[in-house]
Amino acid sequence: MPPKSKAAAAAAAAAVQPVAVEDLFTTLHRHIEAGEFPQAVKVADQVLAAAPGDEDAVRCKVVAHIKSDAIEKALAAIRAAERLPIDLSYCKAYCYYRQNKLQEALDLLKGQEETSAILQLESQIYYRLGRMNDCMNSYEKLQKFKVESMDLKINIIAALVAAGRASEVQATMKAQKVDLSSRALRDTRSFELAYNSACSLIENKKYSEAKEQLDLAKRIGKEELMVDEYGDDDIEYELAPVSAQLAYVHQLQGQTQEAMETYNNITSRNLADPSSLAVATTNLISLKGTRDAADSLRKLSRLIEKSTAPNQLQLIESLESKLSPRQKEALYSAHVLLLLHANKIDQAHEFVSGLLGMFQDSTFPVLLQAAVHVREKKVQKAEEVLSQYAEKHPEYSKGVLLSLAQIAASANHFQIAADSLSKIVDIQHMPATVATLVALKERLGDSNGASSVLDSAIQWWKNSMTEDNKLDVFMREAATFKLNHGRDEEACQLYEDLVKSFGSAEALAGLVATSARTNLEKAEQYEKKLKPLPGLKGINVESLEKTSGARPFEAPKPMEQDVTDEVKKQKAKKRKRKPRYPKGFDPANPGPPPDPERWLPKRERSSYRPKRKDKRAQVRGAQGAVSRDGTSSASASSSSKANQATKAPAAAPEPPKGSNKSRKKKSRS
Repeated sequence: MPPKSKAAAAAAAAAVQPVAVEDLFTTLHRHIEAGEFPQAVKVADQVLAAAPGDEDAVRCKVVAHIKSDAIEKALAAIRAAERLPIDLSYCKAYCYYRQNKLQEALDLLKGQEETSAILQLESQIYYRLGRMNDCMNSYEKLQKFKVESMDLKINIIAALVAAGRASEVQATMKAQKVDLSSRALRDTRSFELAYNSACSLIENKKYSEAKEQLDLAKRIGKEELMVDEYGDDDIEYELAPVSAQLAYVHQLQGQTQEAMETYNNITSRNLADPSSLAVATTNLISLKGTRDAADSLRKLSRLIEKSTAPNQLQLIESLESKLSPRQKEALYSAHVLLLLHANKIDQAHEFVSGLLGMFQDSTFPVLLQAAVHVREKKVQKAEEVLSQYAEKHPEYSKGVLLSLAQIAASANHFQIAADSLSKIVDIQHMPATVATLVALKERLGDSNGASSVLDSAIQWWKNSMTEDNKLDVFMREAATFKLNHGRDEEACQLYEDLVKSFGSAEALAGLVATSARTNLEKAEQYEKKLKPLPGLKGINVESLEKTSGARPFEAPKPMEQDVTDEVKKQKAKKRKRKPRYPKGFDPANPGPPPDPERWLPKRERSSYRPKRKDKRAQVRGAQGAVSRDGTSSASASSSSKANQATKAPAAAPEPPKGSNKSRKKKSRS
């Protein structure tokens, strides 16, 4: 009988002496604590072999696969445990989240008990989907669990900024007992918190403070990474988001040169994560504008690929789940605008049709579609697209109506432009909107409509309780407008209200001037309130009127009398300068006058005569050949000579030349 192999002997020994489940769990715990997740999966399989269906072993195996980034294996383990009475819906939802199957992950979480883990995952899914209000609702529910986690606070700031609620960051963090001052952030040693705080300051347009906190975030991050023994290139890679955001702050502050240098450094060295690289590329293209449009288009095309679904677009795999919806919109918009600048209208149409299917709840594909129609000089088609969208989606119509007004005004469609602006209720009182509407109404010849716009704005500002109240500005402009359009009484009333409410000297002067046309008594009453001009107290007006200086100015009459001798003498005294002649010119003998046409080209002068063409016949063929009709250039020349010398006898035609042999024979004969 042959001896057993070592493997068979070990298996037999294991069968004889099985390892205790408690020991296996001890080994499993040790591997998990050490971060040795592949080994943890193997030990979990041993536990399941010894105790099939053990819930702890199944959970450890699934989590170990997730920690090893083996999401497919984790899902396979979850599917294998479906027959067991174990609820793994949270782990399955997390796997779908990692695979960017966000809606499927969200559906799995519905109906689950709202634990802190469920709410955190739900908030992250909402963040990826761009549903920022739902994301903030999940974070607000998390407050009751009193989770003390710096990562949670960092995510809350990011969600507030993305939701357009950056003004609430300071108050929210104060409630969380987090100080966002530079000194406090330096003590926390968290460069992610400093970075997100800087992003909130950027949204609030506090660029100097944002730059200070970004510099702090970069310094803290560099120190932490150097402690962890990261190399220079690795540190630059990890801090690329901070560098890109610093360049963005420079761009907003008008420091374009510094911003372009940073963007070029990020894109050329390629030491950045894909999302930071995409942001730097897009912002660099926006700075360059239409310069190098082909190169910019080529760079953006590398970040976009066609989806397998028809009329669908998607970013490359490394970007699809990293960029926010707002960043994706900026990237796609830049690509369409570059296509228009490159005059690739068909590609732009195809690209926009894909965006319309992808972003059905967003306005930017509709705006891009209108831009393509305008580039094709189909203004009416663009107006139709925008007006239809505004009617179907009134809650998202503000930007669309503004664009429609701009396009219509540029095409001299003033009525459409005025109607579009009038539909945006929340900006009717703003100075720019009122000024534009009044100008459009005037173009249409509707002075009553323009006056109504001004009256509505004045009424709004009268009821407004804002600090920056512009009632006096609107009343002054309205009074000027009404005065120019013959509405003297209304203008007088506005000036009177201005004087009573604000006590403006300018309004008082306008009131006196306007009342003089409508109500002289009122004009005299308010004229007494005008402050006297300095330096005019000692002047008697009545005596000033009697002086010659107060007489009305009369235009001087043309002189009919002869010029006096004194005036003639004054004219004679005027020194006459001698004319300056060219060097060598004798004024006594000036010679013939210069040709007045000397500056014209010869062909344009009146004396120009073109050369006559030589119409004499030209013989074509070999040298010495004679034309068939008996005429040749030689005969023509000889005849001309004969005509000139009449005494010379007519020349006989010369026989054709033969070969040398024939000439010799003839000479012998």
